[in-house]
Amino acid sequence: MRFHPAKKQRAANNNTLRDAQKRQKAPLIVVKSLLFIASRRKTRDFRAKCARKHLAEHNRVNSNVYYSNKNTEYHKKNKFGMRRTAMLVQELNERSHDFAGRNNKQEKKRENPETQRMKNSGNEPEQEQQKIKNEEAREERIKETGQVLLEEGGEGAHIHLISIIGEIEGHENLSGNTKTTKYEHILPKLAEIEDSREVDGVLVMINTVGGDVSCGLALAEMIASLSKPTVSLVIGDSHSIGVPLAVATDYSFIVPTGTMMIHPVRMSGTVIGAVQTYDYFEMIQDRILNFVSGHSQIAYDQLRRLMLNTEMLTKDLGTVLVGSDAVKEGLICEVGGIREALQKLNRMVLERKEI
Repeated sequence: MRFHPAKKQRAANNNTLRDAQKRQKAPLIVVKSLLFIASRRKTRDFRAKCARKHLAEHNRVNSNVYYSNKNTEYHKKNKFGMRRTAMLVQELNERSHDFAGRNNKQEKKRENPETQRMKNSGNEPEQEQQKIKNEEAREERIKETGQVLLEEGGEGAHIHLISIIGEIEGHENLSGNTKTTKYEHILPKLAEIEDSREVDGVLVMINTVGGDVSCGLALAEMIASLSKPTVSLVIGDSHSIGVPLAVATDYSFIVPTGTMMIHPVRMSGTVIGAVQTYDYFEMIQDRILNFVSGHSQIAYDQLRRLMLNTEMLTKDLGTVLVGSDAVKEGLICEVGGIREALQKLNRMVLERKEI
């Protein structure tokens, strides 16, 4: 049995049309099912992705059939199916965005007040955050080294405060129960101050019982060699090697109840009883006497008499000067406290800037 070529072509077109209709129905059913499931479950994004994949495959197949069957009745049906598919995709996208928006609102509601406060703190101005960091660094520096930069006095001068407290530690570490001033911390800081353009002056606050002669003299020489204005304040005691430290500055103050003790050099441990040992002690004392007399108003001979005085101390040689007595002897410039010391230092800084 033979078929006419035209009939044979129509039969082939009908078979292609039936196959295309079957392929068209399957993706639409899948899309509707996924839309229903996605509206019920939180896994909407994953299911939406699968739905878009099926729709893309469906559009690709339908477009091929559409262009190969322009002269058939399927052209109208397929065009309507593609338009319906596009509407489903648009609806799927809108529901996905609504679902994501609801999730974001719920997450914001679940955030506790502490989390919101931390987020808001991150929006503070940079100046406020920098101010907090500077305050923390300042407190840490005071705690560790007893040093602080005074820059809010209203005079426009930046004053660096260095405290010499307790016993001046030498080349060996003292016990943990003793308050000490470590010269390996002070010496680099003094060098930094001399090189800094931000620091205008130095205030040295002293309350020490003395300590290592070599390290104490090194600190005194370092302070005396600074080019910037320096002022010392004996706030409590300035004994032994603390005397050179008090007079090493450009101007010195002592509180009314402050004391200064001048005595000969002592040495702990085993000492060889020979003439050379006493000559060595005499040389060390001369170093101290020359430095103190060279940086104060007291004469070398008068200072030596105070050092070898036998009438004041019961177990040792020396002299104790209280407050105004130190001023009368010429060791200290003036009796005063922190107010007078800062005022004097600010005036010295302004005079230096005017030159």
